[in-house]
Amino acid sequence: MRKIILALALLYPAAALAQGTTPPAAPASPPMVGDKPLMQVGAKKTAAKKGEKGKQPSVAQKLQACQEIDDGTKERLTCYDEVFAPQPKPKPAAAKAVSECRFVKEEDERLTCYNGFADKIPKLPQ
Repeated sequence: MRKIILALALLYPAAALAQGTTPPAAPASPPMVGDKPLMQVGAKKTAAKKGEKGKQPSVAQKLQACQEIDDGTKERLTCYDEVFAPQPKPKPAAAKAVSECRFVKEEDERLTCYNGFADKIPKLPQ
């Protein structure tokens, strides 16, 4: 029994020293798959999915924020234009979605188009 304890007492420190003496070798080149370097993917950020402060508001929330500005003003149209940048077309068809309002050339008509869709959005929770 004493011999076993003595052998362990001698071998255990030697094994611990052997593990920490050689530094790991750095790879000379990135790992390759065929002739292309191996693509490394980072970890997903789960905090962003859980509703962190850095989360961007949705389009509906942005449009509802524009509804708080006085109706028929240039500021409200500017707010809508920040959500959907205007891209006027010569003869646009009737807008079927709020994103199509940006194609209306006249500012008053574009504001009316945005207001029509923004009024239909149900009130979202804050």
